[in-house]
Amino acid sequence: MEVTNVTEYQAIAKEKLPKMVYDYYASGAEDQWTLEENRNAFSRILFRPRILIDVSKIDMTTTILGFKISMPIMLAPTAMQKMAHPEGEYATARAASAAGTIMTLSSWATSSVEEVASTGPGIRFFQLYVYKDRNVVAQLVRRAERAGFKAIALTVDTPRLGRREADIKNRFTLPPFLTLKNFEGLDLGKMDEANDSGLASYVAGQIDRTLSWKDVKWLQTITSMPILVKGVITAEDTRLAIQAGAAGIIVSNHGARQLDYVPATIMALEEVVKAAQGRVPVFLDGGVRRGTDVFKALALGASGIFIGRPVVFSLAAEGEAGVRKVLQMLRDEFELTMALSGCTSLKEITRNHIVTEWDAPRSRPAPRL
Repeated sequence: MEVTNVTEYQAIAKEKLPKMVYDYYASGAEDQWTLEENRNAFSRILFRPRILIDVSKIDMTTTILGFKISMPIMLAPTAMQKMAHPEGEYATARAASAAGTIMTLSSWATSSVEEVASTGPGIRFFQLYVYKDRNVVAQLVRRAERAGFKAIALTVDTPRLGRREADIKNRFTLPPFLTLKNFEGLDLGKMDEANDSGLASYVAGQIDRTLSWKDVKWLQTITSMPILVKGVITAEDTRLAIQAGAAGIIVSNHGARQLDYVPATIMALEEVVKAAQGRVPVFLDGGVRRGTDVFKALALGASGIFIGRPVVFSLAAEGEAGVRKVLQMLRDEFELTMALSGCTSLKEITRNHIVTEWDAPRSRPAPRL
């Protein structure tokens, strides 16, 4: 079967992967309402395309934190990619680099920051979970910086792990032949089996629940890398993040894996963008499966988007070639959406190109009687 869109990779991954691994990647928290809503919310935003505009040349390039990339589509941090494919994060790093875009490496990667750097040039960000042992955190941040990573994406929505019932049923744990490579030498790379989810037990034991805004400031004292705060969905926290010195904000609900019944990220995006007032860039993470989704996010004020699950599903299906294809398909669809909306560059994509359910009805002239 020829794969013609990003979503089709999920069914292939489901056939190929062990149930425990597929369920870990695919599932959300509790009732999985937010998981479905992350996708469904996009379908309630409609286009207002403009016509008779010369769209023979379309420029999708953009600059993120000073780095020029080929398109506003970047790779979100997804943990333990070698469960999907033996090459794991290596394959993903090469695919992102070939596409001219940014890869974010998870703290819980099955390849270390040094190993990913060894795959060749590329712009890479490092996603950080803050461990109770701050020396471990400082060491890891320094290693990422030395390995040429350009920014920290600090995950702030995980003081505890969300209740992911599929992982509890499957007694999820990292397969024995894999480790969390960034923590290997620190006796923190192994995840023990537990009587529910091994990952939930690992998080309860290692991740610092006291994490607060002062730690965002502390991070700035140990690194010169800009810090993106990942997991913001309200105006209040947007303002606090900017006060704390964040260089950017990633609107994320952790792929609907933390607190269920939070809004879809595309629904929370505009509130965050308005609160940011242009002081820092705002990015969207969650639910993007089409080029049309990318356009909608940019129309609502995002500077770019991050994709997560499409990466691991395509990786499971076809390795590096799969990830390359996902990035190419999204790129092609986004370019087509721009053309059919009458936009030749990202700055031309405006709020007027879409209509949402919360927009005031557009005034119509009163009919003549």
